[in-house]
Amino acid sequence: MKKWFRALLMCLSMFTAVPVPGRVWDEEARPLMTLFLPLVGALIGGLWAVLAALLRYWELPRLVAGAALCAYPFLITGGIHFDGYLDVTDAVKSWREPEERRKILKDPHVGSFAVLAGALLIMAEFSFFSAARAEARPLALLLIPTVSRTAAALAVTVLRPMTVSEYAGAYRRGVKRSHAVLLSLLLALELAAGFVFLGKYGFAAAGVLLGYCHHAYRGFRSLEGFSGDVSGYALTFAEVCGVAVFALI
Repeated sequence: MKKWFRALLMCLSMFTAVPVPGRVWDEEARPLMTLFLPLVGALIGGLWAVLAALLRYWELPRLVAGAALCAYPFLITGGIHFDGYLDVTDAVKSWREPEERRKILKDPHVGSFAVLAGALLIMAEFSFFSAARAEARPLALLLIPTVSRTAAALAVTVLRPMTVSEYAGAYRRGVKRSHAVLLSLLLALELAAGFVFLGKYGFAAAGVLLGYCHHAYRGFRSLEGFSGDVSGYALTFAEVCGVAVFALI
């Protein structure tokens, strides 16, 4: 039980900006971290939904509310996934050989492709939130980060890692096949729950999954392997897809 609790705290400290007291890293608990990604997503999504409900209750101008809702996911995660989005965009858009792309991926400098793609992505998310229908259900925002992180956990568990990936060795050691089965069932339940409890807004969760699969495949194919950066690349794009469906459906 202690190992599972440490895995949860490790997941929170690594993938959110939520303060976690003390030194919580435990190498033995590392393979369990992916199992807690959906829970971290639910926490992020729950707070996102509460924020949306409060902004609507306060009747703030749409542009102000849109800016707050757009900024929230980047602030709550400390930009860790957005960083992956920028890095992989630079690598993929270089159109070079896979080995060169992987070198670009690890380059600490930000290229013009990343700057442009990041600006367009933020602008799109802000526009979608600002244009959201008055009857849009804030609870749909609970599902968007939950589904994106469940998909991310599953992809990290089953896809072949890049040789330069940090989780290529120790991170994947100890991950069991049952983890993939559990995450697959959880993903199916999340999608079903979206339609059962939210009606047409369940399509927001479906949009997240489709967006994640598209960009995960694109990054995997371009870099000939999967990594945390590729996952962040896919996750960031996927959540904008979910927000687009939430706002426009």
